[in-house]
Amino acid sequence: MQKFFSSLLFLLFFVFQLSAQDSKNYKIHSHNDYLQKAPFWEAYAAGASSIEVDVILKDGKLMAAHEAESIHPARTIESLYLDPIRAGLENESIAEIDFTLLVDLKTEALPTLEVLEKIMLDYADLAFSKSNPKGLKLIISGNRPDPNTYEEYPEWMFFDYQSKNLSADLPWEKIGMVSLSFRQFSIWNGKGRMVEEQRNSLQEFIDLVHSFDKPVRFWGTPDSKTAWKAFHEMGVDYINTDHPAEVANYLSHLSTFVYQNPAIHEIYTPSYEVDGESVAVNQVILMIGDGNGLAQISSGLFANGNNLNLTQIKNMGLIKTQAADDFTTDSAAGATAYATGTKTNNRALGVDPNGKELENLPDILNSYGFNSGIITTDNLTGATPSAFYAHHPERDDSAEIAAFLPKSQLDLFIGGGKSDFESQLDNLKKEGFTLVEDLNDFSATKIGYFASQGSLPKALDGRGDYLKRSTDFALEFLEEKEKPFFLMIEAANIDSGGHSNNSGMVISEMLDFDQVIGTVLEYADNNPGTLVIITADHETGGISIPQGDIDSRTIELAYHSDDHTGIMVPIFAYGAHAGDFRGVYENTEVFHKIMDLVKEYHSPNTVFTYVQPK
Repeated sequence: MQKFFSSLLFLLFFVFQLSAQDSKNYKIHSHNDYLQKAPFWEAYAAGASSIEVDVILKDGKLMAAHEAESIHPARTIESLYLDPIRAGLENESIAEIDFTLLVDLKTEALPTLEVLEKIMLDYADLAFSKSNPKGLKLIISGNRPDPNTYEEYPEWMFFDYQSKNLSADLPWEKIGMVSLSFRQFSIWNGKGRMVEEQRNSLQEFIDLVHSFDKPVRFWGTPDSKTAWKAFHEMGVDYINTDHPAEVANYLSHLSTFVYQNPAIHEIYTPSYEVDGESVAVNQVILMIGDGNGLAQISSGLFANGNNLNLTQIKNMGLIKTQAADDFTTDSAAGATAYATGTKTNNRALGVDPNGKELENLPDILNSYGFNSGIITTDNLTGATPSAFYAHHPERDDSAEIAAFLPKSQLDLFIGGGKSDFESQLDNLKKEGFTLVEDLNDFSATKIGYFASQGSLPKALDGRGDYLKRSTDFALEFLEEKEKPFFLMIEAANIDSGGHSNNSGMVISEMLDFDQVIGTVLEYADNNPGTLVIITADHETGGISIPQGDIDSRTIELAYHSDDHTGIMVPIFAYGAHAGDFRGVYENTEVFHKIMDLVKEYHSPNTVFTYVQPK
């Protein structure tokens, strides 16, 4: 039975170790650790630097318990801690002792310490000493002897000093940490923000302890993410918790949850001269922020000094994003809804739930005299861009999807992933596409630009102003045709940031998208027949914003998921007939609203005559 129990603990250790993180930048104190399902091992796997065991002296043994009524004969300091530590060192599941054991004496100090010293004689190989500097240190808390006697105790024994009165004449060499009740400083419950006066008092004590080059811990602290972050930022050395694995997971990822925007971009102020007016629609620009929900937009807003180009727009609504076969859509079904006006199954591109091909906006608008283009920060075989030219039931079949591009009604495409099209380059040229090497040539009838062989880098990895330059080029190229046009612009990597729970990626990609939104709004003001629609295919990450600081442009995001969610996404519209896009409706309605406006001002199968906006 003992062998089985040891094996079970060993297995538990490795299960927890899968999520254990590097604890170099923070330290965890596993409070009342003996109450965990796997005492010691859970804390060790979480990277705890201090592990607490309460002990009661009973019949010459040190029982791991908080009060006499909860004593179990098998639960001693040896069985729960000293023996597992020794076994872990022997079987190499513990590489080194990088933690201390805080022993909280619940019975009288002197007799309890006498028994502890006798016990430790059998664990001398584990214990810290000058000859074993990497050995185990035990820090005595709870009932303690007079500080004047600390020097009389063994090398491995240190003490938890519990007083606000700190002075240079204390026996600092024997003090392992300084601990006090959090309630001596604050009654904060870990929600929202600590009262400033209380926070200042706490910070002063932390700084005082540090002036003696000692770590500080507080017990009775709120045990929440907000509290862990606050204590970590204030420099609390040992964060007191009953949930060591959760603290480790949260604090180890904090650098990816929190992002500080290095600079604010300028905001374009629209004229609103024809915003929402019933004027002829000659240019339709659909901008899709992949995965861009309200929290993503909000985070960009706060990180950009509380202002965005997007938030200059007055006409707004909400989009229901569900797919035909699933409550939570993917990008393929979401983009197909926008491109064709039909809900389809997840993973399907440009086909209905039965696999029947659907006409998309470039296909249909071609018969109304429109040119069309697509721009993406993704590969051109990505789900969103390919929904506007391909007809295939599986979004990951890149070769099959690529074969649809030469046959499409597109006049312009810009994006990454040239390697997906190696077998189609000749076909693209045969169908009239000029494959350019840069965005300077406007003379060709149809243009294709592969911006990268594989995937494009993220904004934080050096993509630069690719999306803005591509948009500037596309607008000029399409305008020179002197025909109405449809242009889809996708910011793909907001979604990637949500999937990877990477706040820097979410926010930087949102801000890159917003700069392009400013460019497009300015174009709409200079070209009154322009309708700009900005939305998302779905939300990604289940993101919320627990904390932030607008002045420093620092935002913390929290994630419910690493996948898409079914929450509604915002839609914004600017320019001609922008008011038509207010309300709450299905994603498919975006297509139908666009087509209603096209049919109002343009006729199919006719020579184009420009409709002058009134």
